Amino acid sequence: MDSQWIELSPENLKDEHLCCIIRTKKAHPGVEAKRSWLSGRLQDGHVFRKLNARECAFIEYAPLETAWVPVIGRNFYYIYCLWVQGQPKGHGYGRQLMESCLRDARVHGKSGVCMLGAAKQKAWLSDQNFAKKFGFETVDATADGYELLALSFDGTVPQFAPNAKKQAIESQVLTIYYDDQCPYIFQRVETLKAHCAAKSIPAQFIRVESLAQAKSLPCVFNNWAVFYDGHLVTVNQIDGSALDRICKRNG
Repeated sequence: MDSQWIELSPENLKDEHLCCIIRTKKAHPGVEAKRSWLSGRLQDGHVFRKLNARECAFIEYAPLETAWVPVIGRNFYYIYCLWVQGQPKGHGYGRQLMESCLRDARVHGKSGVCMLGAAKQKAWLSDQNFAKKFGFETVDATADGYELLALSFDGTVPQFAPNAKKQAIESQVLTIYYDDQCPYIFQRVETLKAHCAAKSIPAQFIRVESLAQAKSLPCVFNNWAVFYDGHLVTVNQIDGSALDRICKRNG
């Protein structure tokens, strides 16, 4: 790719804009949490490729073996996020970013590339219809409609870890698993904690802090998962209003 693209490295991580639509000149706790998370992941082969501008056009992926998701397989890349938003839309940047990932996979002798999807598109997951235009297909699925999409170069396919298909936990209280991979998560957690306290909603927030913990989660996970009454409700990041709807619907 040409000079309009930048790949994050340990050397430039502290200075580069992280692309999400968080506009502030002050230190933002979610952005700084993301930087800290990335600093540990870059050494594991994590790739963050972005437009050389303070805009939202980027892709993040990692070797599946070191990707913080309960997906297993050998020699694949896992796409966490491909997002083009705002002014960059309509310039073909999404296509260029996806093509760069697929090219990277072939150059490094990977068996293919995979990502999380669903029978019905989820707001906080990359556009699966866009991915299918490149040949991604559903290779595994959960009973409640989440799908693992993959583009295989050699006929092998990854799969959800057996524990990920449980989609259930023993605890009946609101339970949210999260990590620091997304800059929005810090504020989501703080807002929901305050909302639960104000409305006396029992809740537990479980921060995923290691690769082993992520691989062993009892649900599909891209950086966030919400349980209520012991069952997975969504991988979408939610606010207080959405939580109230979940409580009412499942109460």
